[in-house]
Amino acid sequence: MAIRPKTTKIIGKVAEPEELATPPAQFEQRKRPDIGQYQLQVDRQTKSTYETLEEAERAGSAIKQAHPIVQVAVYDSKEGVNTIIELKT
Repeated sequence: MAIRPKTTKIIGKVAEPEELATPPAQFEQRKRPDIGQYQLQVDRQTKSTYETLEEAERAGSAIKQAHPIVQVAVYDSKEGVNTIIELKT
């Protein structure tokens, strides 16, 4: 079956197929640039990145102390290792 070129009528004007060739802009969420190797994740959502493991663990411990129910983890993007942060008693 042959495909016919689409034409659109805009206030008495017929749009050419070339005008319709550009797709509409798609809106999507922008990904934050990864700055550090260690990603702080709260309930499996990345919140921030850190250069060192100690910085990420310190920030994760503060979140875990304030909100003990949520799952807090540090993901090492180079090694592919996820470390869960637990409450210290």
